[in-house]
Amino acid sequence: MSPQLRSAIDVAAGGKTRAVIYLRISQDRAGAHLGVDRQREDCEALAERNGWHVVETYIDNDISAYSGKKRPGYRQMLADLDQGAATVVVAWHTDRLHRSPTELEEYIDLSERRGVNTHTCQAGPIDLSTPSGRMTARILGAVARHESEHKGERVARARRQKALRGEWMGGIRPFGWGLPTGEKRTKVDRKTGAELEVDEVDMLKAVPEEAEALRYFTNEILSGGSIRGLVKWCHDKGVTTTRGNSMTHADMRDMLLRPRNAGIAVYRGEEVGRGQWEPIVDEAKYRAVVAILTDPSRTTTPGATPKWLGSLLFRCGRGECPHYVYVTQSGGRRYPSYRCQTGHGGGRRSEVVDQYVEDVIVERLSRDDAHDLLLPSAGDVDVSGLQAEAEQIRRRMKDLGGLFGAGQLELAPFTEGMDTARGQLEGVTQQLARAATKDPLVDLVGSPDVRKAWKALGLERQRNVLRALVEVTLKTPRQGRMPDGGYFDYDAVAFSWKRGPL
Repeated sequence: MSPQLRSAIDVAAGGKTRAVIYLRISQDRAGAHLGVDRQREDCEALAERNGWHVVETYIDNDISAYSGKKRPGYRQMLADLDQGAATVVVAWHTDRLHRSPTELEEYIDLSERRGVNTHTCQAGPIDLSTPSGRMTARILGAVARHESEHKGERVARARRQKALRGEWMGGIRPFGWGLPTGEKRTKVDRKTGAELEVDEVDMLKAVPEEAEALRYFTNEILSGGSIRGLVKWCHDKGVTTTRGNSMTHADMRDMLLRPRNAGIAVYRGEEVGRGQWEPIVDEAKYRAVVAILTDPSRTTTPGATPKWLGSLLFRCGRGECPHYVYVTQSGGRRYPSYRCQTGHGGGRRSEVVDQYVEDVIVERLSRDDAHDLLLPSAGDVDVSGLQAEAEQIRRRMKDLGGLFGAGQLELAPFTEGMDTARGQLEGVTQQLARAATKDPLVDLVGSPDVRKAWKALGLERQRNVLRALVEVTLKTPRQGRMPDGGYFDYDAVAFSWKRGPL
């Protein structure tokens, strides 16, 4: 109990009945506390008419009693009442106090123990010391809970209908959409209550620069890029979230997995049809990105960003060692060297090895037969047919859910049907991914200057080319001067080509 409340109680000790007021409004969309203020006026008027001395007012603004969220004002009131702060609680209606049966029973127990009476502006006095009073309170609580549940059903139906019509469901502006219309609207700051002028935006139209970035992100993933690389790109380019925050790994991944990118509407995590907004990404590309990012075998936390071409990609070839090499410092930190993960000794100069591997790859991809190294074209994949098939499967899944929800389908056939549909949808998604995924070699093969094209890829995509094309093994080098006059044994760098002959 606060010192201020204790002082107020002492003042009220002259004979007036001590009372507290509890105010709550569950939805304060404007953030101006107007609903709470209206309740306060009615409650204070009721206390004045009865000659009660109000020692404290507790407020929970924009918190639903039905939602189960913690209400700090309500909890503090119960704690103070338990310490004898007052003998009367004034509320606008019983449903402002509680809509949970558990909360009501706790309140009844406290009222009986401490002799607390409850008076409301709308429902009158509630005598919780008598069986009839407690019954009335429980009936009013049950009615309030029914109203909340009924309202929740109406809201859920309305949101589902909006989703099925492909309408914007509200919330934080998604990256890519919300083109300013040139008009302004008034928004109330929920923290300060101040009115602000903000741009009116059309959520069905794409923001050109954000849409271009989203297409770039998609193409980079399809070309073998990583989320980490895209986040770094955003930081370098100053690209932020729609809230103005720095882009994070989670932000980027969630953005790429968002069905909205391809114009697909979602309700409660399930795709329900086409939206009315402009799709930014082709559906086949979107499905391919989802397949890539949700692949269980995908490494999502590889540690520090690699700085060398062969880190954890080149194999150690000393004896029968099956491990990979990574770069450490030797020679007083002047000479980064590839060494085995096991630390069994021996090292190869990193910059020399990387340059040699680059030279070999560039030379191989510069040959006239380099086109033979490309993966078979996915032109035989019927993308539109697969998309139509995917729509039919999702529609079947929705129908199964409707039949099960209506009690027309038992759990066993529902589960079996959904599992079959999910398996079919996964197969279609994999085919769409094949059609959209880009071969890492495609930007190099046929280029008039393969080395220039290689340099333009950047390290991450160079490593993807390496993964796709060849496995490099660093065998035990010969000692002494080599036939070329140097000391680096190039013959100890072995190439095992994954595509075509050397």
